[in-house]
Amino acid sequence: MGIYIVFAYLMASLSLTDVGAMNSLRFFIIGDMGGLEITPFSTYFERCTAAQMGKMADVYAPHFVLELGDNFYMNGVTSVDDMRFNATFEAVYTAKSLNIPWYIIAGNHDHHGNVTAQIFYSQKSKRWNFPDFYYYKEFSFAGGKRTFGIIFIDTVLLCGNSEDDDLQQPSGPVNQKVADAQWKFIEEHLKSSKADYLFTAGHYPVYSTATHGPTQCLVDRLLPLLEKHNATGHLCGHDHNLQHLRTKSKKGKFLDFFVSGMSNTVDPGAIHEKSVPAGSSLFHYGGLLSYGGFMYSEVTESNMTVVFMNGSGKQLYTTVVWPRKK
Repeated sequence: MGIYIVFAYLMASLSLTDVGAMNSLRFFIIGDMGGLEITPFSTYFERCTAAQMGKMADVYAPHFVLELGDNFYMNGVTSVDDMRFNATFEAVYTAKSLNIPWYIIAGNHDHHGNVTAQIFYSQKSKRWNFPDFYYYKEFSFAGGKRTFGIIFIDTVLLCGNSEDDDLQQPSGPVNQKVADAQWKFIEEHLKSSKADYLFTAGHYPVYSTATHGPTQCLVDRLLPLLEKHNATGHLCGHDHNLQHLRTKSKKGKFLDFFVSGMSNTVDPGAIHEKSVPAGSSLFHYGGLLSYGGFMYSEVTESNMTVVFMNGSGKQLYTTVVWPRKK
């Protein structure tokens, strides 16, 4: 914790130009920020998380934010002019340091409403970036010598929708042709990407020890692709807590699975501890007094550091991920 405080002090003393000169890629990872359907259309935990993100962004100057679905509870939005865009998003994440690109995907609750409207909202908001149901982004850093790739996927179109009240596995895609087209897109980009770090990012988890547990559809089909193409791992929300899991493939390569779904509500449950590979769960947190939570990552030429924070500003857990060996 002492190192963290010293580093924060040094960062705070630098100008924005100096921060850029540090030659790293910095970003937040949040999920399930969707607020409420009734006034004030946000939760106390969401507002606390937003405030802490703003404070941390003032120091670390992140380049972007990843939002991993369930952007609007409980039934998404109705149109591009829906007041929830302002009430649950724009009016909550108000820090100037968060006026940076946000890269968005849809969750199961978004699919109860109009996901196309969320995509079109990209034309109305300077920071809301949701170009399509699934897409690929690659970010360069270290003076252009290194790259970080993310395949943003729509896990509802791949696997089907799910209801929180019955906690059943998704029963399969509504449109198999649409799902097959996305699977083709995923495999093509996993195969062709030369990024030094390569993640898929979707709402549903591959592995999770929490209430929803592993998503069998993704275990069956996405996991083998991640292993085959030597990906770094998978980022997700859906379960309302913070998790880190790490597995080792038959070829001896590690995959890292990060769950960040605690930016609006908190679920302490860990009922699927025995549903994930033995020894894979390295961290699970769902403290009811946490005031929410999020993840912060800094990627350098040598490694990727991931820090788990709660909504009261406490550093909970830190881990390091290494570049791919292509």
